[in-house]
Amino acid sequence: MGLFDMPRVPEPEVMDDSAEVEAYSSAAGQSHLNAIDDTLVEHTLRLLKGRERGRALDVGTGPGQIVIKLARCLTQWKFVGVDRSQGMIAQAQANLASAGGGLAPRVEFQVADGNRLPFPDSSFDLVLCNSVLHHLAEPEKLLSEIARLVTSGGAILLRDLRRPGRFAYPLHVRWHGRHYSGVMYQLYCDSVRSAYTTPELKQLLNSAALPRTRVFQHHSTHIGLERPIVS
Repeated sequence: MGLFDMPRVPEPEVMDDSAEVEAYSSAAGQSHLNAIDDTLVEHTLRLLKGRERGRALDVGTGPGQIVIKLARCLTQWKFVGVDRSQGMIAQAQANLASAGGGLAPRVEFQVADGNRLPFPDSSFDLVLCNSVLHHLAEPEKLLSEIARLVTSGGAILLRDLRRPGRFAYPLHVRWHGRHYSGVMYQLYCDSVRSAYTTPELKQLLNSAALPRTRVFQHHSTHIGLERPIVS
């Protein structure tokens, strides 16, 4: 590690503290996160290339807002959102109930561990994972599960925060975390410290069985893995 590099400090794998669930579900937190989530939805739609039907999995779904947004756009797709946190899944189910629009028959939320998911091989045409990788002690297990569950021609979108250098970190979190306060701001700072760099993510990808997948960067804040669907 060089002078300008900042060491990675992993976060807990499960966000189940009531304060954490409330922070991620609060109006203050969601007002900014909604705009970020919209860019993820747009990215997903580009990768799907107009595919009208399919089955999608969101690993680490949290309060379920991305699944709900996608279900509104992809009216003939079915969705499963999983999270290890019972509190997050309870919030996701409440959000689904209040969303209306006839989404419930096509959307399911359940408690499950992303390292060991209860689905058969090649079950999904799309696997999503947003802001989960930095929580994991063994991220290789998640990538292995994604490889197992996605169809050979299926799409993948894994996006997470990007960890800046040691000297850029204070300004980075002050600027990009300016919309947050209290618990939400502290969670954001902790998440950035536990995120990966682009070289680290490329190294993880090199050890995964995910053909056609590439590393991408979204602005200065996010990096991830993407793979378009085969038409």
